[in-house]
Amino acid sequence: MLQEKIITKEPNSKFIPSAEFYSQIIDSLQDYSIFTMDKQLKINSWNSGSTTIFGWESDEMIGKDFDIIFTDEDLELGIQNSEIQTSLADGRATDNRWHVRKDGSRFFAFGLVFPLLDVNGEMMGFVKILRDLTEKKKSEEVIKTYIKDLEDLNTHKESVLAIISHDLRTPLTGIIGLVTHLMANIKEMNAEEVNEMLELLLKTSTDELEMLDYLVEWARIKFAAQVFMPQKIQLTCFVQKVFERMKETAQLNHITLVHQIEENETVFADRKMLVSVFQNLISNAIKHTQPGGEIKISAKRNETKIIVQVKDSGIGMSNKILEKLFKPQLKTLSNARKENKGAGIGLLLSKGFLERNGGKIWVESSEGNGSSFYFSLPMDKTIIGHEKAEVLNLSE
Repeated sequence: MLQEKIITKEPNSKFIPSAEFYSQIIDSLQDYSIFTMDKQLKINSWNSGSTTIFGWESDEMIGKDFDIIFTDEDLELGIQNSEIQTSLADGRATDNRWHVRKDGSRFFAFGLVFPLLDVNGEMMGFVKILRDLTEKKKSEEVIKTYIKDLEDLNTHKESVLAIISHDLRTPLTGIIGLVTHLMANIKEMNAEEVNEMLELLLKTSTDELEMLDYLVEWARIKFAAQVFMPQKIQLTCFVQKVFERMKETAQLNHITLVHQIEENETVFADRKMLVSVFQNLISNAIKHTQPGGEIKISAKRNETKIIVQVKDSGIGMSNKILEKLFKPQLKTLSNARKENKGAGIGLLLSKGFLERNGGKIWVESSEGNGSSFYFSLPMDKTIIGHEKAEVLNLSE
């Protein structure tokens, strides 16, 4: 049944008869890489399946070291030697790991190594069998990602519903109560009382609108994926544009906005989501910075990503607050609103947007020493289904 042509040489090792070779491997070799090594782990036979999977021809591999097929990471860990030692101790060694092709690309494979014995039981070398499982691995990863997305979506939905039922419904009940009271008693109330009540209604309604806007944006992370449009964005122009929007709020609080991002730094992200991230972080910094303070924005490169820092000279945060900062806890959000420090949804919104764009967010802070919020975004990224975008210049 097997018609594979096995080329063998003798690089300082004993010739392996093809009959003995075929007697210790499975019948079908079409989807398998099968090769043998001598005691010094030099390859001395290489089947056509190996050429198909790895890309090396037989004459390129005969006499080469066994470790040529392993990744640099596994070589540093000594995985190739561990396999051999396990096969000697247990009679065989199996694994599932990434291997390297001739062109430098990687594939995921099931591997088996076992000692090769002659008719007298004397060990002559080793046999290595691999099967390419890359497509199966990709399918498993897709399924895992899909399951995680479903779990995140469910958590996301429950969080939104909890906030709607608690942080929106309760204040709206209060608004209705105030309006009812006004309608019933306005003729008996003096102008000052009416004005105070109207101011309270305006503030409460404005807070509710802000909360609703947050929820709409937050829901967009998961429920409106079709509007996700990542583009290559020039950070300098982008931050200047955001500063223009936030300038009035900063000036009213006597806070200076400082731009320290170098020219030509770019990120690859959805423009609307990135605007929301910057506005949320700057707005949050303004709320917690004393008059006369400043907020600095800078950026640096880290391999394929840009790390942006939003640093304020504010009151800082305790470790207890830091631990709960990016966790959607209903009680925390409600208390934050009562203290006029924002709903806390802004940070959750920013976290979700950044993760959607392949980035992440974290913070460093201590009480009395201000806070530094950091977030990362890719400098460039090819999105499936989109042509590579032109640089978006917000100054136009």
